[in-house]
Amino acid sequence: MRAVADGATAIGLIDGQFEMVAPVWHKELLFALSKNITVLGAASMGALRAAECADFGMIGIGTIFEDYVSGRRVDDADVALTYGPAELGYPPSTIPLVNVQATIARISELGTLSAASCQALDDAAQALFFKRRSWKSIATLSGIGVETLKPILAHCWVDQKKLDAMKLLEAMQQTAFPTEAADWQFNATPLFRKMYL
Repeated sequence: MRAVADGATAIGLIDGQFEMVAPVWHKELLFALSKNITVLGAASMGALRAAECADFGMIGIGTIFEDYVSGRRVDDADVALTYGPAELGYPPSTIPLVNVQATIARISELGTLSAASCQALDDAAQALFFKRRSWKSIATLSGIGVETLKPILAHCWVDQKKLDAMKLLEAMQQTAFPTEAADWQFNATPLFRKMYL
């Protein structure tokens, strides 16, 4: 909401917190869109919100957005991960499923592991709760083993969230965005008015 108040003409949403902090609210994005502000989303929460708000004019960017908006991907937890404290620079302690699956696709494409081994990795990754998903737990559960997987990851790792985030940042470099009046009306609920207006 601060971006709207500050006169932003475009907003890019990549990620956000959840669980202990309220995530970016759909209503906030719809409010920005109703003010003819271009809102783009990619990579993580940005991809989720872009898929959910596409009918209202939010622009989604990247593979992860395409997977959500097409219905190929439906679980919010596919982009979720846990991370360390701010003092350490928020280092990731788990791996989002979107990155695991992009990496498995690269491994398969290069023929580094058999199709059966790639499927075992994918099955293991999907079976793990996002707070427990690490390459070590995936390797162990799949039966592939950490020592086998470690050198493969060194040259096959794909950070799909980062790739999509970079695409959003490139799109934000545009100097002008198309402005089209919304063909819907924003409904400022009593709670929204109390919080923001």
